[in-house]
Amino acid sequence: SSSTVAMPQGLDFSQALSEIEGMGGRGTSLQEMRVRPLAKKRVDMHSFCNPSGFQRSPYLSARGNFANIFQGSTEEGYKAYHADKYDEDKNPNGIINFGTSENKLCFDLMSKRLTQADMNLMDPSLLQYPDWKGHLFLREEVARFLTYYCKTPAPLKAENVIVLNGCGSLFSALATVLCDPGEAVLIATPFYGGITQSVFLYGNVKLVYVYLDSKITGTSTRPFQLTVEKLEKALQDARAEGVTVRALILLNPQNPLGDIYSLSELRDYLEFAKRHGLHVIVDEIYMLSVFDESATFHSVLSMDRLPDPQRTHVMWGITKDFAVSGIRFGTLYTENQDVVNAVASLCYFHGVCGPVQHKVAQLLRDRGESVLHWINQVYLRTNHARLKAAHTYVTDELKTLGVPFLNRNAGFFVWIDFRKYLKTGTFEEELLLWKRFLDNKVLLSCGKAFECSEPGWFRIIFADKTHRLQLGMQRIRKVLEEREQEILAEEKEQPCQSDQDGKADSTDEVIFVSRHQDPTCASSSSLGDLIGLLQQQMRSSDWLQKNTAEQFA
Repeated sequence: SSSTVAMPQGLDFSQALSEIEGMGGRGTSLQEMRVRPLAKKRVDMHSFCNPSGFQRSPYLSARGNFANIFQGSTEEGYKAYHADKYDEDKNPNGIINFGTSENKLCFDLMSKRLTQADMNLMDPSLLQYPDWKGHLFLREEVARFLTYYCKTPAPLKAENVIVLNGCGSLFSALATVLCDPGEAVLIATPFYGGITQSVFLYGNVKLVYVYLDSKITGTSTRPFQLTVEKLEKALQDARAEGVTVRALILLNPQNPLGDIYSLSELRDYLEFAKRHGLHVIVDEIYMLSVFDESATFHSVLSMDRLPDPQRTHVMWGITKDFAVSGIRFGTLYTENQDVVNAVASLCYFHGVCGPVQHKVAQLLRDRGESVLHWINQVYLRTNHARLKAAHTYVTDELKTLGVPFLNRNAGFFVWIDFRKYLKTGTFEEELLLWKRFLDNKVLLSCGKAFECSEPGWFRIIFADKTHRLQLGMQRIRKVLEEREQEILAEEKEQPCQSDQDGKADSTDEVIFVSRHQDPTCASSSSLGDLIGLLQQQMRSSDWLQKNTAEQFA
């Protein structure tokens, strides 16, 4: 359970393997990790590696050996799920997957659209090598699509568009052409853990973490809020350790939090990057998955003026917004032709096959306000309604359980606070709770997989069919109720034991369970919302359980 390996700045794959072999297969303990200076931890590349019983393979390079053992709870759970998938008829006791961020609500719409006659063209050019940036007809369509949905002040240009087989490939390619081995990119935690593999395993580019937490202090007005002050501190700490930081990664909407950055926040982040000469990679892959009208998404491309257009690079793909994670398609928009040409040279390894390029171009053409346009009038309306209904069901269940969570309106996920189910508040306990969910045939993602700084946070995917949501939530409820009884029984046996060391009580900090509102809108909160928030905080607090009449006596 303590198998985390830290990758300090400047450490190459050979050194990493030597360090792992020197551990004797025991891994680096979390206690050892905690005693490192804060600045040191900020520039470490923490990964879920499993060196237990590790033996160097004579058939692999140092990099190959490291890739061989590079795995995490996400990968472990994903493999378990594929070996024992839930099926209503064939395998009703199988694993329900609330861990992988996929939209499973729109297969009926997408299968119908992708099998219509206009999708089935087989032109000779589609079966030949294309321009490595992507066929021109597709790049022109992507430019028009992003111009429309990103609400750009001027039409985007096809010459600035590159097409690859997924945003993971884009992260790998950008890290390779923007950074040298051993250099780093800045990213706020918690964040989608797949970026670590894309950035680090390919190009040996490190991640410098901007640690966010749930407490609302200083300039923070909401949990896990990214501020320029936090960016500045992380960058200065990295530089003090001798790390060269080349870029900043922004996820908007944010995965796993579901936050949507305001235009003023985006401008502040971009101005920060410009001051320090950093590239900004903006991943907007969930931009059309904002499912509530009360939330507004602003693309970086919608700005009247980018602070540093030559260092601003925007990514999007159809995987999430069009519920087709099995179709690998991602696109990059950048005005920097040097970056375009450098990334294009890597497209040979990450190309999209011709027939798929044709289908994607046909799909993206269906836009506009007319009733004849399928994306707006059929797909997005239905998808948003289904996402909203599924989100409401899961969050209502969490409210019934008295579990705090961040209530956001973008993406397919809810960021949940299970800290009260950890008695000592450690990542070891978090992993044990994650495994307990998996043993009870429901796959979640634990906070450590997103490099969350606070043990006990989990991500749940809600973009699933009703019957799976119902059964999955039943299994989650069973685990939580059992765990709650165990903690109560342990406390009765040790009534004089002090409160959990190092774990913040929910009465000492604000955990948002209601929709976040800007301060200017706070007065519009209804009395019912405020009472509901108070009730949730009372239910989520263990103060009444710990301070019984018997203990007072």
